[in-house]
Amino acid sequence: MEEEVARIAKIFQSEELERPVHSAEEVPGSYPAITDRWLTDVICSQAPEAQVIGHRFDVRDDGSSNRRRIFLEYNDAGVSAGLPATVFCKAAETLNNRLVTGLSRAAQIEADFYNLVRDRLDCEAPQGIYAKFDTSNYASLIMLGDLENNVSFCDDRTEVTRAMAEEQILTLANLHSRFYESEELGSKSLPFLTWPKWWARMMAASPDFADCCDAAFGESEDNMAPRLLARRHEIWGVTMESVERHNRLPQTLIHGDVHLKNWYHSDSGAMGLSDWQITSVGHWSRDLIYTITTALTVENRRAWEQDLVKLYLDLMEERGVPREPADQVWLSLRQQLMTALAFWTITLHPAEGMPDMQPLRTTRVFLNRLLTAIDDHESLDAFAASAA
Repeated sequence: MEEEVARIAKIFQSEELERPVHSAEEVPGSYPAITDRWLTDVICSQAPEAQVIGHRFDVRDDGSSNRRRIFLEYNDAGVSAGLPATVFCKAAETLNNRLVTGLSRAAQIEADFYNLVRDRLDCEAPQGIYAKFDTSNYASLIMLGDLENNVSFCDDRTEVTRAMAEEQILTLANLHSRFYESEELGSKSLPFLTWPKWWARMMAASPDFADCCDAAFGESEDNMAPRLLARRHEIWGVTMESVERHNRLPQTLIHGDVHLKNWYHSDSGAMGLSDWQITSVGHWSRDLIYTITTALTVENRRAWEQDLVKLYLDLMEERGVPREPADQVWLSLRQQLMTALAFWTITLHPAEGMPDMQPLRTTRVFLNRLLTAIDDHESLDAFAASAA
């Protein structure tokens, strides 16, 4: 892994990041490298006479990737073809972003999702226009239809109503039932790692990941019950056990990072999922409990979660998925809270080389919801129950 980091760093330092690109086969090294000719090749392929004759960028928003909208101007043929006035892009402009999205395979995974999976799903998600990852230098660009004027993106301040929560459950059931126990999982048509393999790769890329998660747990004393803090020494061990559990459970395609900020509310009332960069093969319980816990206030989760889980199981059964026993379902849900927690302790205390990924306010809200749920469900004791 160190050799690969050194290789990418050397390439990045020698690269002309703003070198203009003209063909869709080329992945731009930065947003300034994008030209009207490149945009024409990418966007106008279905309208042969159409051309992009001008473009400008919105302000860049940085996280694990570098996000920008592009405003587009067309010739008459492009206007007549009804081509999009704006598109939304995710790129890797900095060395840290390239390493984070490249070593974890996040950029390749999201490109595979939009190129191979999106059109096969009957659920609310962005439409892909262009998705490419360059294995030689870890440059990437994902271009999506711009949802800005048609949806409301959620964050930690969003009040998720019961109706919205039920729409989230419908979206998850449509996703998880589509490839449940499919022979395609892991094949060329669905080339996604299992969740345990993805996790192992992430851990290898960030050797101090566990220590940073532990440090953040200790820094969250005011966000949890004292009895949970007293069991700090158990947290990482059961987190790793929760990953391994996926090897013994039914498999399907899972989103993997379904926190509330990756959801949006469409004008139709549907709840959609974005940010598919850690799509993997695993058990659906991780997505289900992670969604319910981060989307809802503690009070609403406590009041609604039993009904929401039942709704999910009913919808999965309607779609031909065998119904798991209720005690097994809740055991899995309790266990899968642990890796959801790890995603937010590492956000509070990033490992070396990781960018700051979320506002502190968001991180603390989600940590409070997760830590409270772990205490409510006695998640640390769920692993002893599983071994018994």
